[in-house]
Amino acid sequence: MTTLSAPSMGLSQGVKTSPVVSTVARLASVDVLRGLVMVIMALDHVRHYMTNVPFDPVDVTHTNGALFFTRFITHYCAPVFSFLAGTGAYLSTSRGKSIQQVSWFFFTRGLWLVVLEFTVVGFAWTFVPWGAAGVIWILGWSMVCMALIVRLPVRWIAVFGIVMIATHNLLDRVNPTSFGKLAPFWMFLHTPGPIPITQNFTFLNLYVLIPWVGVMAAGYAFGSLLLRPDRRKRILTLGFSMTALFFLLRGFNLYGNGTAGFPYSVGPWTHQPTFSLTVISFFNTLKYPPSLDYLLMTLGPALILLGLIDAAKAERGLGRILVVYGRVPMFYYVLHLYLIHTIAIVAALAFHQPAAWLWHGANFLLPTPAGYGHGLPFIYAMWILAVAVLYLPCLWFMQFKARHRDWNWLSYL
Repeated sequence: MTTLSAPSMGLSQGVKTSPVVSTVARLASVDVLRGLVMVIMALDHVRHYMTNVPFDPVDVTHTNGALFFTRFITHYCAPVFSFLAGTGAYLSTSRGKSIQQVSWFFFTRGLWLVVLEFTVVGFAWTFVPWGAAGVIWILGWSMVCMALIVRLPVRWIAVFGIVMIATHNLLDRVNPTSFGKLAPFWMFLHTPGPIPITQNFTFLNLYVLIPWVGVMAAGYAFGSLLLRPDRRKRILTLGFSMTALFFLLRGFNLYGNGTAGFPYSVGPWTHQPTFSLTVISFFNTLKYPPSLDYLLMTLGPALILLGLIDAAKAERGLGRILVVYGRVPMFYYVLHLYLIHTIAIVAALAFHQPAAWLWHGANFLLPTPAGYGHGLPFIYAMWILAVAVLYLPCLWFMQFKARHRDWNWLSYL
């Protein structure tokens, strides 16, 4: 079972019997939440490939409510992805895995994800060779770090994750150039941006280790709450507390939204010419690197939702559909990139728009040509189409994994 999927739960080694449930069936709510963010993630990627808007949707000087919301809702994906990767690893100990086995899996799976980022995943984005540190990259390196971190007591893992998330914005003003030749190393740790490798090749560093490894560590410790009989109350309390803290910190611009961002330094929110733009400014928190405000704004409501659907069986309807996506996240992720990129090419040809550039880097490596792109209604339609097309392949792979639980190598796919 992969760390990106919620395994069946029983008692974890080292967890006292009295405060927890001794035998717990697989929580469908975890799979539903993961499936939901997988579906939402596809919306942002469809928008990225097919938009006719020449500016970033979080640029307050140009954006509008509909465009910003289309981007904002997808902010929930990476934090939940990383958090539940840690949670899934903890829950695997309740199935009899030792800490040594979890550590080894973290190490090998992490390195495997880094390889995938530069091969299968990287090629899907551009259809040409290139280098970028995306979400799969940072999930991989976070897992490599977690291979050591999981050897600590769970309470110390919780402290490590929370402290890193809460304090990393103190590092925002550290300039990579102050490290001289080691500047790329600091950029790998905390400051996103392009890193020149050769005269003709630049590595685009978007996802950094700090605080993403802290998010995964916090998710690992959170897994212990899911083994408690009063987990729903605790999850909701945690979710509402994090959300309230976001409004407090952001409302008074106290702390938690740094200025080290790429490509935009967001900083404090400010009053804008219209109410909608003011709301946009308030919720426009920093993702690169993910600020404290950003993580509270995303993980808080995500945990509230997890608590609200805690008793969900997901045996039919929308819940059942989301469970399918949530149980094969890596399979879905790779397929959805190739599918969306292909749909963008087909749509460009169908509407007699420039299509050749999509074969040679798209807007990751090339400027968007004049006359290319579509509005939000078309983007939403293509998003629904892509998610619908992916359902049957994901259902097949979910059932295939269920029939071959003894094939351990499937956990790397």
